Amino acid sequence: MREVAFIKQNKEKWLNFEKAIFHNQFKDPDDLASQYIHLINDLSFAQTYYPKSKIINYLNQLAAKAFQKIYRTKRQDTNRILSFWKTEAPLIIFQYRRYIAYAFIIFFCFVTIGVISAANDTTFVRLILGEDYVNRTLENIQKGDPVAIYKTGSNWGGFLAITFNNLFVGIKSFIYGIFGGLGTGFVLMQNGIMLGAFQYMFQQEGVFWESVRGIWIHGAMEIFAIVIEGAAGLLLGASILFPKTFTRIESFKIGVKDGVKILISTFPFTIAAGFLEGFVTRYSNAMPHFLSVGIILITLSIISYYFLIYPTIVFKKITKNYAAL
Repeated sequence: MREVAFIKQNKEKWLNFEKAIFHNQFKDPDDLASQYIHLINDLSFAQTYYPKSKIINYLNQLAAKAFQKIYRTKRQDTNRILSFWKTEAPLIIFQYRRYIAYAFIIFFCFVTIGVISAANDTTFVRLILGEDYVNRTLENIQKGDPVAIYKTGSNWGGFLAITFNNLFVGIKSFIYGIFGGLGTGFVLMQNGIMLGAFQYMFQQEGVFWESVRGIWIHGAMEIFAIVIEGAAGLLLGASILFPKTFTRIESFKIGVKDGVKILISTFPFTIAAGFLEGFVTRYSNAMPHFLSVGIILITLSIISYYFLIYPTIVFKKITKNYAAL
């Protein structure tokens, strides 16, 4: 069958299914599951015979949304909070995984810009990080403790201040997505350029490894969470600019709801990063190398697994369960 004929034959069915999903018009969970199976069959057919077609992406998105509905209507009585992080959030993350990819690309492009700018302009680091911060850091480097700035203040005071600041940055990054994603892009630009200039400063002073051992104890989760929050903001912007088959207001409501869930999913990691910065980073120079590197690798592995690998596992598990209906 030609692709045009395939789309024409099934288009009305897909659109009706899409509207039913977003308006909860299914009579019961079995009706939803039954139509989902038909959708999966169409998706498999398209992947086999039209592997480069854009219709595959559309059907994938529709299927992912159906998974969420099936999960909500079929799940047993469980702890609502636990089920959110265990299944609901990962399914949404899987559905919008391309926005996570966009956020990482945008962020690391700006990190690169920060590095290149710092390398070619001796005043750039001071412009971005501020005179006082740079001067104090250089003094600490001369004293043999490049990350001494993280030792100021009390453990609890630092933990609370840092955590609330990072939560504010994440929420701001999401809300700014309302400007067509440009506001979120600006937040990613600020943080990316700052990170690039910051790390280049330590490289230039010959203490790059010492800075990595200290800063990335909390930075692995902190920076990763900022990028995911940026992805939620980009999703919000896309819901306004590209409503697809929905009215713009319906698309916006969906973008807000799903974006907020992605944003909330980052909060435990942001809090954990604040805890590490307040209680652990300050002791990095006294730690054995294997311990500081181990903490960095473990924290990076945990957050990478949750946002990059676990959503696919949940997606495949639910697919397997309902394909057997």
